[in-house]
Amino acid sequence: MQQEDIYSIPIDSFFKSAFSVDCVIFGYHERQLKVLLIERGTEPFGGYWALPGDLVYPTEDLDSAASRVLNDLTTLSNITTRQIHTFGKVDRHPLGRVITVAYVALVEIQDIRPQASSWASDTKWHSAKRLPKLAFDHKEIIRSAYHAVKDLARHEPIWNEVLPKKFTLTQLQEFYETVLNKSLDKGNFRKKVQTMPFVKALNESQKNVKHRPSALYSFDAKAFREYRESDTLIEF
Repeated sequence: MQQEDIYSIPIDSFFKSAFSVDCVIFGYHERQLKVLLIERGTEPFGGYWALPGDLVYPTEDLDSAASRVLNDLTTLSNITTRQIHTFGKVDRHPLGRVITVAYVALVEIQDIRPQASSWASDTKWHSAKRLPKLAFDHKEIIRSAYHAVKDLARHEPIWNEVLPKKFTLTQLQEFYETVLNKSLDKGNFRKKVQTMPFVKALNESQKNVKHRPSALYSFDAKAFREYRESDTLIEF
């Protein structure tokens, strides 16, 4: 069958697609990586768990839409998200052609308190390794977002968004092991950290702990900017 000439298609048909945004909010806490889901209180897929997502208003840019939708459905605000990928399978939405743009963020679970709002019936943190049956193609979107977070972890100090301001090297290693889903040799990891000028050793140790206090470190933003300008990457 010969492919249809694009110029023979009525121009109105090009405006029958809708755009949406879906927000993949990963939460980290003590070696646990979870993803924030909402329970859909509307059709299609009523009662299913899903990503916080909705249609983009005609007069709204995508970044603004991601912030609005996340706030509408979970009441969360001031969450820094990154645009990662566009999903456009023709049949991904049962009611028609909907192209969605995915956004991802990483937060410390204990720092935020999501609450169901608008047509969301509930919100819940789910283990990134044990997801329930999801609406639409949201499992595929989460998988793509997870790969994006792993890539970010290898190139940027995203641990600064979830670790304490003063942290131990054990806490830093646990973060990398959790996000990368791999074990790291303690000695080799610490040698690698020594090559990171933005991981600053403090003249302090842990207090009020039952074990031998560990040395504390902090993130040096200025040193990281200089490190980034050198085109050197963090690799594990």
